[in-house]
Amino acid sequence: MPIPLLDTLSPDVPLVPRRKRWTRAECAPLEAAGVFDQERVELIEGELISKMGAKRPHVNGLTLLREWLTEVFGGRFVNTEASIDVTPEDNPTNEPQPDLIVLTKPTTAFQRNPQPQDLLLVVEVADTSLSFDRTTKAALYARAGIVDYWVLDTANRRMLVHREPNGGRYQVVVAYTDSESVAPLSAPGRELRIADLFAA
Repeated sequence: MPIPLLDTLSPDVPLVPRRKRWTRAECAPLEAAGVFDQERVELIEGELISKMGAKRPHVNGLTLLREWLTEVFGGRFVNTEASIDVTPEDNPTNEPQPDLIVLTKPTTAFQRNPQPQDLLLVVEVADTSLSFDRTTKAALYARAGIVDYWVLDTANRRMLVHREPNGGRYQVVVAYTDSESVAPLSAPGRELRIADLFAA
């Protein structure tokens, strides 16, 4: 009778291969050497996450939201897919690149990554990445004290607005459907119609 494979393994043998946990310091020379030229990645919790292959709903939502934010805040205050810093404890193994950020100062004022206090709004546009953006990214941004974090959920035509970070979590998360509007904390008089972010 054949012996089941698992019975032949020592309990000390890991069944899942160990992953390499990356740091910013290790990634910097690879980036300088052009290793990431063909595939854009971001460093999240020590893992290199691919940001390539955005689908059309993602592209459309990102474009329309960027246009609206530029109209409200001005083009020099809105960045697309730019690296930011988070908490000092998280920075060594994290360098997120949100889909959109709104800055407190013009982009030319920054010679290094913006700090959490430099960010009026952080936005992720989610199609396949919704769970990741609502959990891993949300926790990272909450720990950094980012006060206004939006996730555009393209599949469900809604905006998930995260506010009041405390203890590494957002205490308030509200879903705005495509029949509703929402305003940034930093521009309370300018409401965005969620339906305007989706094709008719």
